[in-house]
Amino acid sequence: MICVVTDHVRIGVLGAARITPGAVIKPARSSTTAEVVAVAARSRDRAQEFADKHGIPRVHTSYTELLEDPAVDAIYNPLPNGLHGKWTLASLEAGKHVLCEKPFTANASEARVVADAAAASGLVVMEAFHYRYHPMITRLQEIISSGVLGPLRHVSTALCFPLPVFSDIRYDMSLAGGAMMDAGCYAVNMARLFGEPTVRSARALLRGPDIDRAMTASVVFPEGHTGTIQASMWSRTLLKISIRAIGEDGEVRVFNPLGPQFVHRLSLRLKDSRTSETFGKRPTYAYQLDAFTEAVLHGKPFPTTAEDAVKNMAVIDAIYEAAGLPVRQPSA
Repeated sequence: MICVVTDHVRIGVLGAARITPGAVIKPARSSTTAEVVAVAARSRDRAQEFADKHGIPRVHTSYTELLEDPAVDAIYNPLPNGLHGKWTLASLEAGKHVLCEKPFTANASEARVVADAAAASGLVVMEAFHYRYHPMITRLQEIISSGVLGPLRHVSTALCFPLPVFSDIRYDMSLAGGAMMDAGCYAVNMARLFGEPTVRSARALLRGPDIDRAMTASVVFPEGHTGTIQASMWSRTLLKISIRAIGEDGEVRVFNPLGPQFVHRLSLRLKDSRTSETFGKRPTYAYQLDAFTEAVLHGKPFPTTAEDAVKNMAVIDAIYEAAGLPVRQPSA
């Protein structure tokens, strides 16, 4: 693995996405190992406006120019889903580490191509499932591995939120949109904390031809327990962000794993006890940025690798197929 020979990681941002300030810019301000140094957008004016607002020192006239900047060590890729693979590959070709927003690519086949390129490059490529780096999920994984729940029976994960703005790019098939790609990639990833599931069935609610506004999938795990994966951008379930696992000896629930800095709770119920835990207000994105810079600077292992992303995309593809919908494709 290639490591940057400096004491901090200089990050360039592709685009002026709404997620960028919370995901990278704000965490970098309080970080001693990361700095956002450059941005490029579809127009220079838009990039300049974004840079001025967020205190980014350099503006580039194109994505390619940003990738060619020798003062940039790593790329943050928050572009639309259908462009993730293309520009992650371009970043690797330019010798840059990559923090890529989820979903990693448009489908599992494209994820495989990117994962192979990442492995060949020796560079860090991290899928930005920020919640995975929060202490609450570390605690959940400790509970799972401890066996205190006994043999698992059923796992349910959900990310449902209201997005009735149907002109949003997340409803755009040409940009690899859909509820399962946006909200669902989280719900799938959360389910995979409990094993690698096989999809048995799926049912979609549609916004338009082939675009799901909501999706529910039934899965089974190799160990025999079953699962339900629920995702929605517009349905009767307006807001639900949760993980629940039921075992023969107990049950664990996680409320709001994605935004624990606002409100969260991990509840564990066993035969002879009930406990509830909270884990502070530090944002998930700050923990993720720490993990990314540790990987870049010191080669520290991390869970949301390109190889793991291939597995996540494979489940998403299988859900679309089970629902009778086409697998998403990269943008032209």
